[in-house]
Amino acid sequence: MQRQGTPPLFRRGPPAEVRLVVLVVLALALIIMDSQWRMLEPARRAMSVALYPFQRAVMAPRDLVQQVNEWVNAANLIRSENEALQRQRIELAQVATHAAQLAAENAQLRRLLGVTDTVAQSAVVVEVMYEPTNAFTQRLVFNKGSKAGLAPGMPVIDEGGVVGQIVRVTPMTAEAALVTDEQVSIPVQLLRNGLRLIAFGGNSPGKMEVRYLAANADIKEGDTIVTSGVGGLFPAGLPVAKVTSVERDTASGFARAVCEPLAHPERYRHFLVLQVDVARAESNRQEVDSGGSD
Repeated sequence: MQRQGTPPLFRRGPPAEVRLVVLVVLALALIIMDSQWRMLEPARRAMSVALYPFQRAVMAPRDLVQQVNEWVNAANLIRSENEALQRQRIELAQVATHAAQLAAENAQLRRLLGVTDTVAQSAVVVEVMYEPTNAFTQRLVFNKGSKAGLAPGMPVIDEGGVVGQIVRVTPMTAEAALVTDEQVSIPVQLLRNGLRLIAFGGNSPGKMEVRYLAANADIKEGDTIVTSGVGGLFPAGLPVAKVTSVERDTASGFARAVCEPLAHPERYRHFLVLQVDVARAESNRQEVDSGGSD
């Protein structure tokens, strides 16, 4: 009878310690050989070429995330730079506008200083704080009041001529009615022939009127009217307006002239208030009125 051999599954090989020693010796030998003679370089190259596609496949998610992050960062950087450029452009435009405005205001202030040389009264430079919104009156509120020596009745002028008249003051502010306001009336005269008249705020926006003229009064389109000095509030010779049309009614015997003011308060922020003697002018007016009543 033939003796059966040991199944391959249960055959005993060399001990694990022996195999470990053999493998360690083999590894050390390969390391020494590779370091001295580079014998494993071709195998390393072949293996690296074979592993490269797997390396790229494994690194693909990381590279994709990196690229997406770079795109996002680049987009954010471009957006922030664009916002910074837009902000800088707006700031530069504001600076340029402010510089142009300051230049215009300085030029106007120099013209106002030139006006002070032509009038005998002392003057106070005022700046517009705001313009009250009222459909029935045309007013300006200035940044100086009674503490700066302003009083109701004082005339307001610019380099073009008469702007209006102070009608109300507080210690820190003053309110002026423009010459086109219906509540304002100014003694004037024609520069061409000296004809004395009274100019009122017009019914049309931005216009003045000379009323109660004789139908044959020597006034015509293009005439310039200036302050006459009558009454003492408005110094004589200040430009007021230019006649744009004359309406004559032969049936009633009266005429009416429509005028356009020579001053432009809507264009400027600074004006001069002439410090006339309001109390004296009021006293003279009362004396004239009382003398007329006697």
